[in-house]
Amino acid sequence: MNSNHPFDPGCIFCQIIAGQKPARVRYESEHVFAFDDIHPKAATHVLICPRAHYPTFLETPDSVLAILGQEIKSVAAQIGLSHHGFRLVVNNGPASGQIVFHLHYHMLAGARLGGF
Repeated sequence: MNSNHPFDPGCIFCQIIAGQKPARVRYESEHVFAFDDIHPKAATHVLICPRAHYPTFLETPDSVLAILGQEIKSVAAQIGLSHHGFRLVVNNGPASGQIVFHLHYHMLAGARLGGF
């Protein structure tokens, strides 16, 4: 990781992105990394994160959020969800249920998902 991609050696997602821990990679680019959740909540459950370590959504620079927003479309296309629909969720902080403090979006799809 270079200075453009902050790295936290204690973060499991940083370790996965660096290839130090195994994961089923679904998409990767210079700025974004997506892989299957090990505890899926839907038939398709992919985690989409910046390569750089930012603990929460609110701590992530707007420029990084913009790139993530653009590349989420590429992730959906890569895994075949562009025309089928999906749910996108981001938890921010402990009260939201965030467990791993490396910003990540949950892309959920497969069977019809219940509403809110």
